[in-house]
Amino acid sequence: MIELWTWDTPNGRKISAALEEMGLPYSVHPVNISKNEQFNPEFLAFAPNNRIPAIRDPEGPDGQPITVFESGAILLYLAEKTGRFMPKDARGRVAVHEWLMWQMGGLGPMPGQVHHFLMQPEGAARDYGLAGRDFVATAGEPSIADFAIMGWAWRHERHMVPFDDLPNVAAWYERMMARPATKRGFEVKLN
Repeated sequence: MIELWTWDTPNGRKISAALEEMGLPYSVHPVNISKNEQFNPEFLAFAPNNRIPAIRDPEGPDGQPITVFESGAILLYLAEKTGRFMPKDARGRVAVHEWLMWQMGGLGPMPGQVHHFLMQPEGAARDYGLAGRDFVATAGEPSIADFAIMGWAWRHERHMVPFDDLPNVAAWYERMMARPATKRGFEVKLN
């Protein structure tokens, strides 16, 4: 069973949603970042960046245990492990990688800077990017890029980013939250 070391944050939620969608058994090990538990030696032993989430998989490559830190790396690892939520063709994988990196370098940091986020004309670009498609990088089913973005979109109200002028984003959000496993992933007790 995979150990998910995390807290109730967007980066933690993207992993719980992915694990649920992938049907992988896992246990939650809360790391209370408001109490600086991310600096505990036990956690730092496999998460040297002192950030949540991190995972321990006793059945890693070649049947040997592995630890993975950084949410994007975890999503890539889980997609490879399960063979799910990552297109088989190179062109499709590139699209997922692009959107995953966009979330990691753009959407993730931006809500932390709410004023900057609200002042930039990025909303329209995000909405047009979903025009005519169900998911951000793939058709038919979501990819790990959707889970990554969903971890942050889930907090859109808290970040004062309404979907009123983003109908494609709103429809995507509703589609994602209508998926039973994704919904379970956002209901998992992480703290």
